[in-house]
Amino acid sequence: MMTSLIGILSLVSTLTATSSALSCTKCESETSTCSGDRITCPSETMCGTAYLQGLVEGIRIQKLHRGCQPLSECGISGTISIKEGRFGIGSSCCSTDDCTPTLPTFPTKSSNPNGVICPSCAPAQSTSCDASDTVQCTGDENMCFLQTTEGLASAMRGCATKSFCDLSRQFYNNGGSSSNVKMICTNGGISAHKVVLTPAILCLLLLKLFL
Repeated sequence: MMTSLIGILSLVSTLTATSSALSCTKCESETSTCSGDRITCPSETMCGTAYLQGLVEGIRIQKLHRGCQPLSECGISGTISIKEGRFGIGSSCCSTDDCTPTLPTFPTKSSNPNGVICPSCAPAQSTSCDASDTVQCTGDENMCFLQTTEGLASAMRGCATKSFCDLSRQFYNNGGSSSNVKMICTNGGISAHKVVLTPAILCLLLLKLFL
């Protein structure tokens, strides 16, 4: 299960890529705060915070990354749910030297089913995700996702908001990820049979959002 979360966690470090005027703190941690060295950011960026928070099988997971963030990637958030838990990921920015962006917040999970049912799995040590289980999507999580991480041999499937899917595609397609993460989203279910991804398909997944 934990290897399946690596893609999610690396997403946080991709959102805040250091790329001129603004001086910002660069740091990361597994809590809601961090401190580190100052860096000089390029034009068209701001001081940004990318934050992921989740609860999986009773275990709370956090990942925070601060650095330079493109304007187009400020003030965005999304959520995903799997049978074992839920993740929220978001970004916030500020525009003065050495400022500290506010911690992104996520919407409360809705208990109202939206009619979408997605395959759900998070196998350990495998990019084969056998969709024998399903999860009933709620609220704004009206898309099904499949996330894989090449090299770490992990996969995850469940429900996602459109904003989370759009965010993932944007970052994975803009330069790749050291974890080779891939995120695929569909409006219905990703066909409910065993999905085995080849290395050619495995190139994008969830933590590339925050470097």
